Amino acid sequence: MCGITGWVSFHQDVRHSAPVIEAMTATMTLRGPDAGGVWLGRHAALGHRRLAVIDIEGGAQPMPDRHDEPGAVLTYSGEVYNHHELRAELRARGHRFETRSDTEVVLRAYQEWGDALVDRLEGMYAFAVWDEREQRLLLVRDRLGVKPLFWAGIDGGLVFGSEPKALFAHPEVTPTVDADGLREAYSLLFNTGPTVWSGVREVHPGGLLVLDRSGVRERRYWELTARPHTEDLDTTKERIGELVNRAARAQLEADVPLCSLLSGGLDSTIVTALVADELRVQEGPQAKLRSYAVDYSDQAEQFTGDVLRTGHDTPYAAEAGAFIGSEHSTVVLDPRTLLDLEHRRAVVVSRDSPIGVGDMDTSLYLLFGEIRKHSTVALSGEAADEVFGGYPWFHNPKALAAQTFPWLLVTGDEAAMPINPDLAAHLRIAEFRDDTYRSSLAAVPHVEGESATEHRQREMQHLSLTRWLRQLLHRKDRLSMAQGLEVRVPYCDHRLVEYAFNAPWAMKNYDGREKSLLRAAGQGIAPESVLWRPKNHYPATHHADYNRGLQRLAREALDAPHVRDIADETVIKSSLDTPADQLEWGHRLRLERVVDLALWLDHHRPALAV
Repeated sequence: MCGITGWVSFHQDVRHSAPVIEAMTATMTLRGPDAGGVWLGRHAALGHRRLAVIDIEGGAQPMPDRHDEPGAVLTYSGEVYNHHELRAELRARGHRFETRSDTEVVLRAYQEWGDALVDRLEGMYAFAVWDEREQRLLLVRDRLGVKPLFWAGIDGGLVFGSEPKALFAHPEVTPTVDADGLREAYSLLFNTGPTVWSGVREVHPGGLLVLDRSGVRERRYWELTARPHTEDLDTTKERIGELVNRAARAQLEADVPLCSLLSGGLDSTIVTALVADELRVQEGPQAKLRSYAVDYSDQAEQFTGDVLRTGHDTPYAAEAGAFIGSEHSTVVLDPRTLLDLEHRRAVVVSRDSPIGVGDMDTSLYLLFGEIRKHSTVALSGEAADEVFGGYPWFHNPKALAAQTFPWLLVTGDEAAMPINPDLAAHLRIAEFRDDTYRSSLAAVPHVEGESATEHRQREMQHLSLTRWLRQLLHRKDRLSMAQGLEVRVPYCDHRLVEYAFNAPWAMKNYDGREKSLLRAAGQGIAPESVLWRPKNHYPATHHADYNRGLQRLAREALDAPHVRDIADETVIKSSLDTPADQLEWGHRLRLERVVDLALWLDHHRPALAV
């Protein structure tokens, strides 16, 4: 996994602007700690920071198709899991390869198929190809949006990067936040395209962008479609098992140490089991996959359930690790370390956004830091809830009946940033939410003649896959890459997503539980206790000392410049005055966001145009 950046300007010769592209590239050193490089042409400059995973010696970038007079140059981040098959096909078509890297496969695929290469790639990726002959830039993002890619217009062209901070190192891009950006940040709707930053946009998941002298053109090369499901339940269960199995095993390849995230839940246990088995197939019966869970030093004694958590993860993770035969470790964090402003600032800087989930972000960042001491690649169970219907809103009649985004019934306005009343009147977030919800439902594909239940559940799954999942993938990417760790997500395999999206809801909960089809796939490879365990979200600390420290940080944050321009101190006061041992999840998240807002404003010092 890597960081990419660059810019194109048809109004200037950029060959003398090496310091600019070097500065843009340097912003992503954490994403690619192993190597870096730049390439400059007359109208294009490309930069790359590398986290070496496949072909350590041969995958240097930016990569030209020829070393003497390049016709095309690639800067690429990600993993293409079918690169061996594509390499064989391209060789049969006459292409010669100098490396073992999947990077070169993408470059040769562009030479052979042009923009149509996007239909042949399987994996998670974001890349840019500058076509020197055609004077044309191509930006591509993977189907589910696992890997990020941002861009902004400049005089005569555009700049792009894996993270907005790369764009801000260009002299023509200024970090500015306007009313539209604050709506995006604090509405919790997770749009793709616009961002919190004025003028900065995301390439859409499953999208590509072309820039040439005639301007910018965008299109989607993949999106969810609806089609009738014609297979019976037994065949569907078998097919789901095959797709999950194939996706997990295909993502094992690496020339560096690889591990799995094992929370003790259904999703991560199945991935870990399949990858551990494949490792034994490839390396012998004694091969052991490393697996990791996170816990807090107070959790065994102080765990209390809340709206998102029903039980303590660690015993289930240990049982799953023993059942699978992984080399399992639990990273135990002192809750008080989550108050360290150095850690919290690193998290906020990595996100480039004021919106996160506080201690859960900081603990994930620290977990990844511990894992990185031993492994460079980790596999995760992210996206299974979206694909198989695991969240409460798929099963709660109130959520199904609500005419709004279902996660807002869980997070609620109390968990969002309490907006300053004058600013709230200007932003009109409720109106923005309603308009966005209506347009989101209009984009959901349906099958003619489907029942009301199937119709609504397809809406819920589409919203979850195209919106809620986006912020989870952003979180996982940013916090892992800030530690130089690549995280792979097998449940984001597009063939699995397509098939499961069209399986009827009656099959998705055929046994009356959440994720029934995935549970069927886990039979025999996961402990019964894990198979039938209720959905549990990422763990949070329950230590009163953490709550007291958070209240202290929030009081200090309210004195920071511009924080009161955004936050409503009157509403926050009730959370500040609540006894630490009674601070509930929603109120605590409100304080977390005040602290993060202050750190974000201090680091970026954005121009607030509201």
